[in-house]
Amino acid sequence: MTASAVSDNTISFQGEVADQTCEVSVNSDSAPVVLLPTAAVSSLTTAGNVAGTTSFEIALSGCEEAAAATTINTVFSGNLVDTANKGTLKNTGTATNVNLQLLDTTNDEIDLSSTWTSTKNELGLAVGDESASATFYVQYYATGQATAGTVAGSIEYAVSYL
Repeated sequence: MTASAVSDNTISFQGEVADQTCEVSVNSDSAPVVLLPTAAVSSLTTAGNVAGTTSFEIALSGCEEAAAATTINTVFSGNLVDTANKGTLKNTGTATNVNLQLLDTTNDEIDLSSTWTSTKNELGLAVGDESASATFYVQYYATGQATAGTVAGSIEYAVSYL
């Protein structure tokens, strides 16, 4: 007797082969935690209010010296995304009516409703470069009148050498 389960019987794999590879870190840490400042409930009273904008740096190091200009973009994929609220990250903490919103290097909002890939080549290597960095931002984003509590969320990141 064999057991079976309902499944589409598909396993997906993704990868990339590129002329360039680098070590990637966030805020000089391989297991980063970005700490936002404590925000007052009074600053998050209405849907769309933002507070506590905090920077974080994605850096490349240990790259092979670039023989030609190399395009390298950042890729973000959100965990628990609120598609009804600009693709922000849902809060897994105890505060209510507050999410986390990411901003790109020029302070444009990042919609995480689907995997987001930058088109700005923030991490691109010029000829002779062996490292690069880019600064992104995260902030509290009100979905209504926020209540006091903790705010937490996570995102997966990668770099694309194409």
